[in-house]
Amino acid sequence: MPIPTSRTNTIGEVIIDIEKCSGCGECVEVCKDFNLEIVDGKVQKSANSLFGCIACGHCAAICPNKAIWIEGRYLSHNDIFPLPEKSESAEYNALFSMLKRRRSIREFKDKPVNREIIDKIIAVAQTAPMGIPPSDVHLLVFDTKEKVNAFTHDYSLYLNNLKWMSSKWFMMFMRPFWGKAMDELMKSFFKPLFKIFAGGIHDKPNMITYDAPLAIYFYSTPYADYADPIVAATYAMLAGESLGLGTCLLGAIHPFIQNGSKARKFRQKWGIKHASKGGIFVNFGYPDVNYKQGIKRSFAAVDFVR
Repeated sequence: MPIPTSRTNTIGEVIIDIEKCSGCGECVEVCKDFNLEIVDGKVQKSANSLFGCIACGHCAAICPNKAIWIEGRYLSHNDIFPLPEKSESAEYNALFSMLKRRRSIREFKDKPVNREIIDKIIAVAQTAPMGIPPSDVHLLVFDTKEKVNAFTHDYSLYLNNLKWMSSKWFMMFMRPFWGKAMDELMKSFFKPLFKIFAGGIHDKPNMITYDAPLAIYFYSTPYADYADPIVAATYAMLAGESLGLGTCLLGAIHPFIQNGSKARKFRQKWGIKHASKGGIFVNFGYPDVNYKQGIKRSFAAVDFVR
């Protein structure tokens, strides 16, 4: 049975040019669906496939003779391209330096981000790995400050109708269900958040999207791995950094527009096609601040298995 996504419920079709096949077996080695085998010195489709071809493209990407490719599941022969030279890739020190320079930016110049830059960000995000191809990640692009702020104002008014979620009675009622950690977060983070976010942004600083000139909402469908939009958003954020933009991940919008009839109406109004397990907004813009020092971060633990 094919693995379904919202975009397809069929398997990919493996196309083999027998004349070009040298029988090296590299495609067989990388296909973890056991979809290929070598018979009489040539590759052929196997009867031992686990799921049917999911169109990951590994077989086509590794073939030295361009003898194999996939059609279906939004992949075709035209989607295969030569890899850039390794010398063109960012080496470790350059990548690490960019990451050390990155900080979450919440102060932006009143300067638009042009379409060419946006397209480059999206092109990088599309290279992100995913659970099951084809990607079920959706992007909603707010490409002007006016569009970002219109959404922000609407979201703020929407939250105003959900203030009961931060009320004392509701948190007391929910504590046995969501546990100590969530209860502490609700009291220390979400309750103040509602106070800041709800009720409109025109009479106070925009603490939701910070008047960013560009915001992109990454979300997915119920078929996707919850991490898919987060990984794609991270790629987009790093692309923005490489293009001279400041960026900031915004985690406090997505969770509140997932459940209930009001959330559904809000999503429909803004063209958000699915409720989603995973999702996040990313702000982009030209920084209006210039940080002089970096801040070293740490993990809670790094344990090596004995």
